[in-house]
Amino acid sequence: MSVSFPGFEAKTFHADSEDGSIEISYLIGGSGPPLLLLHGFPQTKAIWSQVAPELAKSFTVVAADLRGYGASSKPHGKSDHSTYSKRSMAADQHALMKSLGFNQFFLLGHDRGGRVSHRLAMDFPESVLRLMVLDISPTLTMYEKTTMEFAKGYWHWFFLIQPEPVPETLIGANPEFWLKNHMGRHAGTGIFSPDRWAEYLAGASHPESMHAMCEDYRAAATIDLIHDRSDRAAGKMLKMPLRVLWGEHGLVNQCFKPIEDWRVVAKDVAGKAVPSGHYIPEEIPDILLAEAREFFG
Repeated sequence: MSVSFPGFEAKTFHADSEDGSIEISYLIGGSGPPLLLLHGFPQTKAIWSQVAPELAKSFTVVAADLRGYGASSKPHGKSDHSTYSKRSMAADQHALMKSLGFNQFFLLGHDRGGRVSHRLAMDFPESVLRLMVLDISPTLTMYEKTTMEFAKGYWHWFFLIQPEPVPETLIGANPEFWLKNHMGRHAGTGIFSPDRWAEYLAGASHPESMHAMCEDYRAAATIDLIHDRSDRAAGKMLKMPLRVLWGEHGLVNQCFKPIEDWRVVAKDVAGKAVPSGHYIPEEIPDILLAEAREFFG
């Protein structure tokens, strides 16, 4: 394991799905109430390396790679993008937690992991006791309220959804250039330790992983919106406490109103802007730790 998680054990879970057996790579450590951590794009469970060991003093922490990311399986996407729907990705993680004997757990997701967490909490509401998401508003809201400012700042949302193999080919020509441009524009690449950066670059340089990441976004612009609109039409709401944190220097803060946005889909919402850009677990781990301890108790 290239990124150190003291006291954690690396394991693999085999999830049965419509796409066959999916291997989910995860780390587990600590003791106490179960807490699942889900990373964002274009990263891996390594984002939690400054947070997970401290949380493990109070919780049984599970940090997993999403399907398509890190050391988890990277199946080729189907034409309807359902392979990387947030419903499919959430089902992987729910099955993982059940396999560990955790029928109920706390859930913390950053970026894409926050979107998977939203879907997991919506599809398995009896399992998620409390939910925290980092630097996102709901996917449907963000697409429906897209402005020129948002489109210019989050242009990758519209680039990565282009048909296969357009973004895969262009990124594959120079993955390091693309990664530095994408991640560096938020807070500079200095916030990422060399071992974490190497892991993220490995993912961006891996053709199957890069395809999976594109499919994650293609799903978000298609099948995920169908699922989200269906929930809203049915009046489905998240009932567990939801806390949202977002970076005051980030585009979500500039273009959206996260508390108001989440109240459209959740009944019990609180949160605030925090002094960071997009990569909250790596920019301000101490502040995130304090927030997580207080919220998850």
